Amino acid sequence: MVLPRPFRDALAAALAGVVVVAVLPTGARAATAEQRRALAGYLAAHPGGEVINSNEISYGGGKMIVTLRPSPIRPMGVADCPAGWFCFYEWPNYGYPRGRLSDCGRQNLADWQWHFRTESAHHNMGSGKVRFLYHGERLFEIGPGNRVRSDAVPYRNWANYVERVC
Repeated sequence: MVLPRPFRDALAAALAGVVVVAVLPTGARAATAEQRRALAGYLAAHPGGEVINSNEISYGGGKMIVTLRPSPIRPMGVADCPAGWFCFYEWPNYGYPRGRLSDCGRQNLADWQWHFRTESAHHNMGSGKVRFLYHGERLFEIGPGNRVRSDAVPYRNWANYVERVC
């Protein structure tokens, strides 16, 4: 039996929601329907991650964490990278989503589904510096002497690698 298209579409949407809930960890299952949709939408656009709670997705076993929105909600323009990490934001003035890393050395942002997406950055580590690169060429850097870059102009969305010098 072939179902008419509106019924097929409704059934597919309902099943997609069930699948997303089934793969969410216990803490994320308590998320609101809006949060679950945001997580599923982000993973559909940026595959390879694992949901770790109602607002965050882990890539590479926790090497890279993406936070979808600030919690609690805060005004834009406030850098809020957790201590021990360096963060990069999809929008100027620290607008979410936010990615964060801490490893030393060069990393390909494509591994984390974040290449060509950085528009602002925050260094919240005790030492070292982080270079944002385009195919090996330095675009800008952040570190103890310049912890924040609220706008990556003229290099918005150029970075495809980061290199942390420890």
